[in-house]
Amino acid sequence: MAGQNFVDYVKICCRSGAGGAGSAHFMRSRIDPKGGPDGGDGGRGGHIILRGNKQLWTLLPLKYRKHVIAGGGGVGAGSHRSGAYGEDIILEVPLGTIAKDVETGKIDCEITEDGQEVILVAGGKGGLGNSHFKSATNQSPKYAQPGLEGKIEWKILELKVLADVGLVGFPNAGKSTLLSIVSAATPKIANYEFTTLVPNLGIVDYRKTHSFIMADIPGIIEKAHEGKGLGLRFLRHIERNSVLLFLVAADSDNISKRYKILLSELQKFNPELMDKPRLLAISKSDLIDTELQEMIQEEIDVDCPHIFFSSATQTGIVELKDLLWKMMN
Repeated sequence: MAGQNFVDYVKICCRSGAGGAGSAHFMRSRIDPKGGPDGGDGGRGGHIILRGNKQLWTLLPLKYRKHVIAGGGGVGAGSHRSGAYGEDIILEVPLGTIAKDVETGKIDCEITEDGQEVILVAGGKGGLGNSHFKSATNQSPKYAQPGLEGKIEWKILELKVLADVGLVGFPNAGKSTLLSIVSAATPKIANYEFTTLVPNLGIVDYRKTHSFIMADIPGIIEKAHEGKGLGLRFLRHIERNSVLLFLVAADSDNISKRYKILLSELQKFNPELMDKPRLLAISKSDLIDTELQEMIQEEIDVDCPHIFFSSATQTGIVELKDLLWKMMN
C-alpha cells in the first residue's frame, strides 16, 4: 500500500440534478380537436450515490474531484409521457467509508458491504403534468408544476479501515514486523518512530483452512486523542476492528504502564472501544532471557490476557494466532 496513494479523507461539493417540469399539454386530434389535458410529469433529477467496492482501499480517485454534478430531469410531454430521469452519479468507495455533512457534522451513512448503495444527495422531484389538476370545476387546467431544484451540499468522506484484528502500539513497537511475518503484506520497516504513516492490511492464514484480516495502525503517541501528532487520523481506523491487539516491546521500562497509556488514549477518543476484546502481546521477547521474562511476567498488571512473542525468531506466533482466533470467534 503506497503511502502517497493512500487517501482516507476527502471533501467534495455534491450537486444533485433538478427535477424536470411537468407538461401543460392538451390532446389534439382530428377526431377530438378539443381533447382534455394529457401533460406528463417531469423526470426526477439525478441522485449522487455512494457504492461500496471491496476492490478499493483508498479514496484517491475522489481526491481531485472537488465538484460532483448529477444530471437534470427531462420535461414531461403530451400523451402522459413522463420526462427522463436525470443521470445519476455513482461514486465507488472502499468499505469502511463514512459520509458526513460539512455544516452539521452529522453522519449521513456508512458503507460496510460490497455493492451497498446509499443516496448521498437526492435529486429534485419532477413536476406534475396538467392532467393531475383536472377536476369537476376545472376541466382544462393550463398549468403544470415546475420541477424541484437539486441540492448543493458539501460532504466529507472518511475511510476507516475494516479488519478483524487491529494492531495498537507506540511507534517502533514491532507492529509492521509482526504483520510482515504472519501475512504476505510488505509494510515499510525501519528502526525509527513513525515508519508507518498509513494503515497496512494483511491476510493472515490460520491452521491452513481459515484466515483473518490484520491491520497495522500507525503508532499512537500520548495525547493522540487531542490531535497531537497525527493522533485523530490514526485513531479513527481503530474503531472498525473486531479485536484490538496491543503491542508493547519487551525492553520497555514499564510494560503495564505503556499498555495503560495506550488504553487511556483509546478510551478518551471513543469510550465504546473499551467494549472490544483486547489482547496484550509483548514483542521482541528474543531480547530478554528466560529469567528476565519470568520476572516481567510477575510484574505485569493488566486487565486482559497477555502473551510473549518474537517476530525475529517466530516464537509464540502460533500461540498468538490461536488466542486471536479464539477471541474473534
